[in-house]
Amino acid sequence: MPTAKSEARINFRLSSELKQTIEDTAAEMGQSVSDFAVSTLVQTARKILHDQQVTRLSDRDRQHFLSILDGETTKPNDALVSAAKRYTKQVR
Repeated sequence: MPTAKSEARINFRLSSELKQTIEDTAAEMGQSVSDFAVSTLVQTARKILHDQQVTRLSDRDRQHFLSILDGETTKPNDALVSAAKRYTKQVR
Protein backbone atom coordinates (compact mmCIF):
# COMPACT_ATOMS: atom_id res chain seq x y z
CA MET A 1 0.00 0.00 0.00
CA PRO A 2 2.65 2.52 -1.00
CA THR A 3 1.63 6.13 -1.12
CA ALA A 4 2.79 8.83 -3.50
CA LYS A 5 4.91 10.47 -0.82
CA SER A 6 5.70 8.57 2.37
CA GLU A 7 7.09 10.96 4.93
CA ALA A 8 5.69 9.88 8.29
CA ARG A 9 7.16 7.08 10.36
CA ILE A 10 6.03 4.73 13.10
CA ASN A 11 8.70 2.87 15.06
CA PHE A 12 8.10 0.08 17.53
CA ARG A 13 9.95 -2.79 19.15
CA LEU A 14 8.85 -6.41 19.14
CA SER A 15 10.26 -9.79 19.95
CA SER A 16 12.46 -11.63 17.47
CA GLU A 17 9.78 -14.31 17.14
CA LEU A 18 7.10 -11.78 16.17
CA LYS A 19 9.47 -10.09 13.73
CA GLN A 20 10.20 -13.42 12.07
CA THR A 21 6.49 -14.22 11.84
CA ILE A 22 5.84 -10.86 10.17
CA GLU A 23 8.74 -11.32 7.76
CA ASP A 24 7.57 -14.83 6.85
CA THR A 25 4.01 -13.67 6.32
CA ALA A 26 5.06 -10.69 4.20
CA ALA A 27 7.17 -13.00 2.04
CA GLU A 28 4.26 -15.41 1.71
CA MET A 29 2.07 -12.51 0.55
CA GLY A 30 4.72 -11.33 -1.91
CA GLN A 31 5.09 -8.01 -0.11
CA SER A 32 7.89 -6.17 1.58
CA VAL A 33 7.72 -6.08 5.36
CA SER A 34 6.92 -2.35 5.20
CA ASP A 35 4.12 -2.78 2.66
CA PHE A 36 2.67 -5.72 4.59
CA ALA A 37 2.86 -3.86 7.92
CA VAL A 38 1.30 -0.68 6.53
CA SER A 39 -1.53 -2.47 4.71
CA THR A 40 -2.33 -4.65 7.72
CA LEU A 41 -2.24 -1.77 10.20
CA VAL A 42 -4.37 0.49 7.99
CA GLN A 43 -6.92 -2.26 7.32
CA THR A 44 -7.22 -3.04 11.03
CA ALA A 45 -7.39 0.64 12.01
CA ARG A 46 -10.16 1.34 9.49
CA LYS A 47 -12.14 -1.69 10.69
CA ILE A 48 -11.86 -0.56 14.32
CA LEU A 49 -12.96 2.98 13.44
CA HIS A 50 -15.90 1.62 11.42
CA ASP A 51 -16.94 -0.72 14.23
CA GLN A 52 -16.86 2.19 16.69
CA GLN A 53 -19.19 4.23 14.47
CA VAL A 54 -21.79 1.50 13.87
CA THR A 55 -24.52 0.77 16.37
CA ARG A 56 -25.70 -2.81 16.45
CA LEU A 57 -29.04 -3.70 17.96
CA SER A 58 -30.36 -7.03 19.11
CA ASP A 59 -33.48 -8.23 17.27
CA ARG A 60 -35.55 -7.24 20.29
CA ASP A 61 -34.08 -3.73 20.44
CA ARG A 62 -34.39 -3.29 16.67
CA GLN A 63 -38.04 -4.28 16.81
CA HIS A 64 -38.67 -1.87 19.69
CA PHE A 65 -36.92 0.94 17.83
CA LEU A 66 -38.97 0.32 14.68
CA SER A 67 -42.22 0.17 16.64
CA ILE A 68 -41.43 3.57 18.15
CA LEU A 69 -40.76 5.00 14.68
CA ASP A 70 -44.00 3.54 13.34
CA GLY A 71 -46.09 4.56 16.35
CA GLU A 72 -49.27 6.53 15.69
CA THR A 73 -48.32 9.18 18.23
CA THR A 74 -44.86 9.69 16.72
CA LYS A 75 -44.64 12.99 14.90
CA PRO A 76 -41.54 14.61 13.38
CA ASN A 77 -40.23 17.71 15.14
CA ASP A 78 -39.60 20.99 13.31
CA ALA A 79 -35.93 20.23 12.72
CA LEU A 80 -36.76 16.91 11.05
CA VAL A 81 -39.44 18.49 8.85
CA SER A 82 -36.98 21.21 7.83
CA ALA A 83 -34.26 18.65 7.07
CA ALA A 84 -36.68 16.60 4.96
CA LYS A 85 -37.60 19.71 2.94
CA ARG A 86 -33.92 20.55 2.34
CA TYR A 87 -33.23 16.98 1.28
CA THR A 88 -36.18 16.95 -1.12
CA LYS A 89 -34.94 20.19 -2.75
CA GLN A 90 -31.43 18.76 -3.19
CA VAL A 91 -32.59 15.46 -4.68
CA ARG A 92 -34.89 17.02 -7.27
